[in-house]
Amino acid sequence: MAQRKKVAILIEDQYQVLEVWYPILRFKESQIETRTIGTGTKETYGSKEGYPVKADLSIEQANTKDFDAVMIPGGFAPDFMRRHPKMALFVRQMHDEGKIVAAICHGGWMLVSAGILKGRKATSFFAIKDDLIAAGAKWVDEEVVVDKNLITSRKPEDLTAFVGEIIKGLKG
Repeated sequence: MAQRKKVAILIEDQYQVLEVWYPILRFKESQIETRTIGTGTKETYGSKEGYPVKADLSIEQANTKDFDAVMIPGGFAPDFMRRHPKMALFVRQMHDEGKIVAAICHGGWMLVSAGILKGRKATSFFAIKDDLIAAGAKWVDEEVVVDKNLITSRKPEDLTAFVGEIIKGLKG
């Protein structure tokens, strides 16, 4: 029997609620295991509306060897995540190991901090377009962009296509 795929979902305060919970539920329905990974500042993080998500692990406990993909939601959470060098390093290592790195909305900020955008085609929420371009990305305004192991989307309305591409990538 094939081993279940496992996705790390990075979390921090001020996350976009749909961009965490919709993927968790879709992955569950597809028999893909998820683990929420927080910065370690607390055990439970609140969305922009206050909806809680409990961290399964802190970034100190997380090991890239245990995951097949990392997903970075948007909201303002990525701005808090990127202040923790180990969060950016985790994303960088997942990328360098050829595993799926997926970011939606403001999640692109973590891709910038991880230093993995040079020469890559990507999208994001339009407000951080300049940040991605400055980091070397070829930015496009598309629902979902797949560039090898990098999967990016713009906003909550793109979640169906975004999560679908992650699932497709994991199922091979």
